[in-house]
Amino acid sequence: MTLEELGYNQELERYRVSNGLDSLGVARVIAEHKERYVVKNEVGEHEAEILGNLRYTAQGRADFPAVGDWVAISDYDEGKVLIHAILQRKSVIQRQAVGKRKDVQVIAANIDSALIVQAVDRDFSINRIQRYLTICHSSNVDPVIVLNKIDLVGEDETTRIIGEVQKRVADVPVYAVSNQSGEGIEKLKEIIVKGRTYCLLGSSGVGKSTLLNTIAGEQLMKTGAISEHSHRGQHVTTHREMQVLSNGGILIDNPGMREVGIADTSGGLETTFETILELSGQCRFKDCSHVHEIGCAVTAAVENGELDRSSYENYLKMEREKEHFEATIAEKRKKGKEFGKIIKHFKNVKKSNRY
Repeated sequence: MTLEELGYNQELERYRVSNGLDSLGVARVIAEHKERYVVKNEVGEHEAEILGNLRYTAQGRADFPAVGDWVAISDYDEGKVLIHAILQRKSVIQRQAVGKRKDVQVIAANIDSALIVQAVDRDFSINRIQRYLTICHSSNVDPVIVLNKIDLVGEDETTRIIGEVQKRVADVPVYAVSNQSGEGIEKLKEIIVKGRTYCLLGSSGVGKSTLLNTIAGEQLMKTGAISEHSHRGQHVTTHREMQVLSNGGILIDNPGMREVGIADTSGGLETTFETILELSGQCRFKDCSHVHEIGCAVTAAVENGELDRSSYENYLKMEREKEHFEATIAEKRKKGKEFGKIIKHFKNVKKSNRY
């Protein structure tokens, strides 16, 4: 397999050369196990570890390699390599790190398109879909909505759910599929093309790994049996892993996410809730919070039924999360600068005492 078949291109090569990394090899991260990695290049797969300097200079989790990253490597033992640097990322899908208010977690890097998988038979939530859409939009990744397990609800219910999704989510492709019956799978497979990288996003038990196996036509990922009591798939994916399909498409499976915390959205909210953005231009006040102000076009649209109330409430919730996260990041940076000044002052005092 060539590097190009793994997604390598001239832009990455130019970055490698211009940053003095051309004396090193290059590989793509295909699996991550708690800071232990597996990388792949034209030679094959290798276990990989991070160079100490890369580890110590990292300011947060986002500075560590993630599945999908291109990295500069060197050999250091039989079948093992050292990761010296991460090449420029085309895109990064990330969320607020679970349990850590001031950090982000990179889900996958260098993604072209994300398949947002939701099971229609249980725990179905358009609000959750909008969360995934927001992190996709902020990452400049094309989203695709996949409604899975339609064999469990019937044709009429599937049609109703598709209608509800399309009512609240505009301009995003929606595919309804079944791993069991195969319905809709061939249409979904048509969007998986050679050289592009896709990422599966969704909660535990929605059938992501089974869907990957179905698309691939072979058992690439371990899957759990369906519970007779809950009709839910058992969560078995414990790490992120990249697979190259027979047609040349590149697909990354992810563990199910219980929380999809909104981090730095970089316009993601505005893209997901485009209708609210357009309405806000008609508000009486430029800094309108769209909650209690007189002359708010957004709240007026909710009251007269022009804007879906659930979508509006979901927007407000995510906007509060975004503002809180950005505030905590600003606080962290401020403390970092203050600590840096203390260290600098200490060094100056120590230096002056020498003389």
